[in-house]
Amino acid sequence: MVNKKYKIILSGGGTGGHIYPAIAIANEIKARFPDSEFLFVGAKDRMEMEKIPQAGYRIEGLWISGIQRKITLKNAMFPFKVLSSILKSRKIVKSFKPNVAIGTGGFASGPLLYVAAAKKIPSLIQEQNSFPGITNKLLGKKVDKICVAYDGLERFFPKGKIIKTGNPVRQDLLDIETKTEQAKSYFDLKSGKVTLLVLGGSLGSRRINELIEKELDFLDTQNVQIIWQCGKLYYQQYKIYSHTKNVQVHQFLNKMDYAYAAADIVISRAGAISVSELCIVGKPVIFIPSPNVAEDHQTKNAMAVVKNNAALLIKEEDLETDFENKFSQLIASAEKQKELSENIKKLALVNATKEIVNQVEELLHHA
Repeated sequence: MVNKKYKIILSGGGTGGHIYPAIAIANEIKARFPDSEFLFVGAKDRMEMEKIPQAGYRIEGLWISGIQRKITLKNAMFPFKVLSSILKSRKIVKSFKPNVAIGTGGFASGPLLYVAAAKKIPSLIQEQNSFPGITNKLLGKKVDKICVAYDGLERFFPKGKIIKTGNPVRQDLLDIETKTEQAKSYFDLKSGKVTLLVLGGSLGSRRINELIEKELDFLDTQNVQIIWQCGKLYYQQYKIYSHTKNVQVHQFLNKMDYAYAAADIVISRAGAISVSELCIVGKPVIFIPSPNVAEDHQTKNAMAVVKNNAALLIKEEDLETDFENKFSQLIASAEKQKELSENIKKLALVNATKEIVNQVEELLHHA
């Protein structure tokens, strides 16, 4: 087989939920076409400018950001940023001459994919959420293919362009059943206790952290030990609880596969990639969606799972009244835990990255 040398341009960023899928897609393309050349395009002051080079790829930055919800100077600058980003994207595309353009969401993917599609470069977007953001909604009319993770997105996108692939996730989660003993040893967990994994995202969730702090005594009465990922912003505040009442507090969890393998129950935000990972992991989950995101998309992501009787959901506003009741009922019922576990696994789309790159290949071959 002749190894073709394609030029691949990718754009996605702002959060890990846009960055890591883009890296996973690039890695899969690289595995198939090792001599291909890759260029990422991100927003100048966002985390992709650090994370993409760490993954071994080149990145160019655009001067772009989202619209703030209140009147600010940043909003007044928005039209200038869009114009600047479109002009720079034109230069980048003209100079790099990509065979295909891929967007995974976030501010920078808007101008880049808009320019690529206008220049008739085959283009694809990967929409992680059950409710698309404004960037991808606008791009849907322009691009050739739209890879999605949920049903029902023809409300937002042209039906003929939609392919349900799922979201790219870490490949080391596919065999966590084999890692339970190593994981328990790695976290030095006690046998005979229920292990609760608490996830608030890489920066952490203020509200989830407050909840866990308040409920430590209650959780202790439930015979629970806790792996608590409190996030970078909150570690100094909560690290004092490490090794008290069977609690260990972590800023980050570097071995997420072990954290999932060790867990009996998971409390998590409902970002799209977290939801996709938890479907593959197949543990009983209580989602506490962040209400502070565009279009309340975390609640919509969680509800897509909950309506299949595959997870529980507690809104932030109901934590005071509902948490102890729902948690104690779940922990007391092995039958309910088994039911949630089996149902969430049915929603898993384990070959998402490969399926997305199959679609990319089709675009390359028909270019």
